[in-house]
Amino acid sequence: MIKNSAPTMKDVAKEAGVALGTVSKVINGLPVGEPYKSKVETAIKKLNYQVNTYARGLKTSQTKTLTLIIPSLTLSFYANFAYEIEQQAYLHERKLILCCSNGIPEKEIDYISLASQSKTDGIIALTYSDISNQVPESIPLIVFDRYFENRNIPRISSDNFAGGHLAIDKLYELGCKNPIFIGFHSMFPGEADKRFDGYMAACNKYHIEPVYLYEADNRDCYNSIFQFITEHQNKELHKLDFDGIFANTDYHACIAIRVLKDLCYSVPEDVQVIGFDGTKKFYPSDEYIVSTIRQPLQDLAKKCVKMILNAENDPIPTLTLLPVTYEYGGTTLDR
Repeated sequence: MIKNSAPTMKDVAKEAGVALGTVSKVINGLPVGEPYKSKVETAIKKLNYQVNTYARGLKTSQTKTLTLIIPSLTLSFYANFAYEIEQQAYLHERKLILCCSNGIPEKEIDYISLASQSKTDGIIALTYSDISNQVPESIPLIVFDRYFENRNIPRISSDNFAGGHLAIDKLYELGCKNPIFIGFHSMFPGEADKRFDGYMAACNKYHIEPVYLYEADNRDCYNSIFQFITEHQNKELHKLDFDGIFANTDYHACIAIRVLKDLCYSVPEDVQVIGFDGTKKFYPSDEYIVSTIRQPLQDLAKKCVKMILNAENDPIPTLTLLPVTYEYGGTTLDR
C-alpha cells in the first residue's frame, strides 16, 4: 500500500541525516550549526514538510495568533479597524482570528472562551459589554475605547475630548453661530463619551448655548433625529434655529443629513455637518463620506498590536490616547 500521510519531523531528520532534536531547533528558530541548519532546510523543502504552528504553539505557549473581537463588519469603521489590525498582525508574523459579536455579551464570552482554549497570544477587543472577568490573566488583553471598573485593563483610544472640541472650533471658524450635538451612546462607559464633553467645553469657550440630542443607543436613530430636528425648526419660515451639527459618529452624521434633506434643507448651505471617525467612501482612498474628525486607524492598529506583543516585556499604560485631525468631506463650507 502506498503511504500517503504527510511527512513528519522524523522523516525530515532521516532525510537530512541529523538528530530529531536538531530538526526541532531549526523549526523553532534556536541556534544550530550552519551546516546542520542548511541540511534541515533542504530536507524540509524536498519533502514539502509543513510546520504545525498550532501544535508548536501549545508547547512554546505561543500560537502566533491574535484575536480581534469587534461588534460587526457592517459599519465601515469596524471593518476598516479590522483591516488595519490584520495588516499589523501579518507584519509581525501573526495570524488574526476575527470574531464579530453583534454586541451580544453571550457571543463575546463564547469567543473569549474559544480564544482562551486556543491559547491565543493576545486579545484586542472593541466591546460593548464587560468582558474583563472572562479573559484569563495569562492572556494579554487590550481594549479599544471601553473601560471597566473591576479590572485595570489597558485601553487605547483616540483623543475624543480634543476631537469634540475641534469639531466646534471648525464649525465656528466656518461661520456657524449655533452648532448642535447629535449622538447616541452605549450603556457601557468609554472614551467616546468624551466627544460630548468636548462639545460642551467648546460651547463654553465660544459662549454658545449648548443644544443636543444625546441618547442611549437605539435601533431607530432616524426617527429620534427627525423628531429632534423638527423641534428646532420654524415650519412657517422653513428655518432652523441651528446652523451646524456635530455628530458623534460619521454614521449618525449621515442619518442627520438624510433627515435634513427629507425636510428640504441643504447641506452644507443651510446646515454644515461634521461627523467623527474618518469613514471613507472606498477604503483606502482619499475621499470621506462626510466632513469628519478622523481617528488615526493605522496608528491605533499599530499601537494595539505592538502593545499586545510586548505585554510581557514592557509595562502597559492604563490609557493611551492618539491625536485626531479634521478632514474635509463635502458637508462643510471649506472647499
